[in-house]
Amino acid sequence: MERLISVCLWLILALHLVLRVTGNAEGDALHALKNNLADPNNVLRSWDPTLDNPCRWFNVTCNNESSVTRLEVGNANLSGKLVPDLGLLTNLQYLALDGNNISGVIPEELGNLTNLVCLNLSFNALTGHIPTTLGKLTKLRFLLLINNSLTGQIPMALTTIVTLQVLDLSNNRLEGNIPINGSFFFFTPISFANNLLNFLPSTPLLPVSPTAPTSSGVSGGGGAVAVIVGVVAIAVFSVSAPVIIYVLCRNRKRRHLSFNRPAKRPEFHLGQLKWFSLRELQEATDFFSEKNVVGRGGSGRVYKGRLDDGSVVAIKRLKQRRTQGGLLQFQTEVEMVSMAVHRNLLRLRGFCLTPTERLLVYPFMLNGSVRSCLRERPESQAPLDWGVRKRIALGAARGLEYLHDHCNPKIIHRDLKAADILLDENFDAVVGGFGLAKLMDYKDTHVITAVRGTIGHIAPEYLSSGRASEKTDVFGYGIMLLELITGQKAVDIARVANDDDVMFLDWVEGLLKEKKLETLVDSGLQGNYIEEEVEQLIQVALLCTQSTPMGRPKMVEVVRMVEGDGLAERWEDWQKRKMFHQEFNNTHHPNVKWFIPESTSRILPDDLSGPR
Repeated sequence: MERLISVCLWLILALHLVLRVTGNAEGDALHALKNNLADPNNVLRSWDPTLDNPCRWFNVTCNNESSVTRLEVGNANLSGKLVPDLGLLTNLQYLALDGNNISGVIPEELGNLTNLVCLNLSFNALTGHIPTTLGKLTKLRFLLLINNSLTGQIPMALTTIVTLQVLDLSNNRLEGNIPINGSFFFFTPISFANNLLNFLPSTPLLPVSPTAPTSSGVSGGGGAVAVIVGVVAIAVFSVSAPVIIYVLCRNRKRRHLSFNRPAKRPEFHLGQLKWFSLRELQEATDFFSEKNVVGRGGSGRVYKGRLDDGSVVAIKRLKQRRTQGGLLQFQTEVEMVSMAVHRNLLRLRGFCLTPTERLLVYPFMLNGSVRSCLRERPESQAPLDWGVRKRIALGAARGLEYLHDHCNPKIIHRDLKAADILLDENFDAVVGGFGLAKLMDYKDTHVITAVRGTIGHIAPEYLSSGRASEKTDVFGYGIMLLELITGQKAVDIARVANDDDVMFLDWVEGLLKEKKLETLVDSGLQGNYIEEEVEQLIQVALLCTQSTPMGRPKMVEVVRMVEGDGLAERWEDWQKRKMFHQEFNNTHHPNVKWFIPESTSRILPDDLSGPR
């Protein structure tokens, strides 16, 4: 027995040493990087080499096995050089050091990171060649090396990465021919702009068979000529296709001189998305006619369109932001958001990206939005019945939960409101408006960003400091619930309270306690609702709109509460805590009033309107 215990102890010790060595190997690699970089803002201060592994360091993310999977330190004013030790992070999936002043060469050892999905070294001062070893990154989907001083030719090895979906090598000093075979065939000149590159094939696309007949007979000679002509034709098409597409998309001034129907061309796809030509979307919307506008927002207009195949789509035409960073954000976030596939999320069908246009293509929702059904419906149309409203509440919650907990990286909406909850042919909720929302690192508890949102829906911490998190969305969901129940805008609900000394959320809670539901519930329902269910949804809304983000539930908890699981316990616990804080504040801070800030006078209108 003693021997068995001794063996077990030895095994435990050995396992501990293995884990420690593994953790230290990755930690040593990152510490070597830290030692090679100047960090004037002390961003890497948490990188402590005495820890067993780096999973507690800021800007570093690990998986369940405590292996580093993400290293993202962007716009941190770092300078210095990259180190070959980075090649030891073999489980790394995202390496993003963009927006710094890192110089020197890209280490060949990065080719060892065979799990890498995204490599973003843009907006630095890197020199030298692009390593051929990057061709070994068979899982790479995003390769972004914009705005460096890279020289030499583009390695042919990169064209063998079949998973590559977003490529941008613009604004460097690369020279030679642009490879157009393999995965590079579908990339437009935008990916290679502002270099010293030529649009020529770097390798023959179709070799002529050495056994092909040459001049033995009429048919033989014709076959040889056909082969040669075929090779030349394919080569010419391969060289000119990207340029032709680029020129067609740029030529906005001559768009009214076009033929009646666009010429057929091969379909281009980026991952799961179709890359539409600008001509297709112009035709679909009658050249973005005002009569086809179905929505407007701070980020642009939405048009109803009909494609050649007869399908009806909603085309969002984004306002132009002519910075290279804006273009990069569009390319990267469109592909990432396209992976958010859920029955309660609006599925991005495709896009169009040209030097002058950024367009997103979605399925058209037949029943509009919750806002249009609540407040813009014609008198002949019946209001949404209570059963549909409850189903909408649950569907919207499930969609948000998926964005927060099942997307990598997580996505926060930042501007959830009734206009963003769309309704399909069955009146099921489909969350939209997150097409260019904020992508969020798993290690971040918040991100500081320009305030985007709609008055009455903005969480207090976001309004006052620009700190957005998934709890910002929870707040917006709570306000949307109140709109769903009352049929009114949030600001209109506040006006009904008509009491400067009582915040409208406190007013709602007071009516709930007094059982005066008829004051709150949409009069269009004419009393056709279940009081217990109304009370429950109001409780969920109030839990979601607490003034501090820590007190609000996560969306996964909201889903369970809307389904009827755990709401009573959570509500009772919150009431007890609220009573305690009130007693404490009355005793120690009798003159302090806690309120949710509503003033938005200091925020620019464009920031308030946000993405739609």
